[in-house]
Amino acid sequence: MDQSPAKRRLLFVYNADGGTLSALIDAAHKLVSPATYPCALCAITYGAVAMRSEWRDAVLRLPVPAQFLHRDEYRKEFPASTETLPAIFLQEGDAPPALLVAAAQMSNDQSVAQLIALLEGALNRALAPAVNRALDRS
Repeated sequence: MDQSPAKRRLLFVYNADGGTLSALIDAAHKLVSPATYPCALCAITYGAVAMRSEWRDAVLRLPVPAQFLHRDEYRKEFPASTETLPAIFLQEGDAPPALLVAAAQMSNDQSVAQLIALLEGALNRALAPAVNRALDRS
């Protein structure tokens, strides 16, 4: 069963809980001790309070719609998942999300450009079989 691109989504999952208090604590942690901040995805893609424009623009150009989740939101939606966070997943329809970029592949000192390259490579590898199937049918 082939999933249409509309049924695919990228899940960017932060290693931080949602909510105003968590956001304030995280912002303070990033400023006071950035080396020990536990969410590389946050550290790379956000400044002190806002998403970096280079990252936002890159996500908007991706061929798959993106959704951003905090750790508590992700665990509620996918309680069986045991992946270490932060992580980036590709979900096809109602299937469990497939890991694209693991926590171990991200680090607080990576640049936005490095993360974009890592994500684009992983996404291209993940989507290649679907593209090949579509070409075979044409």
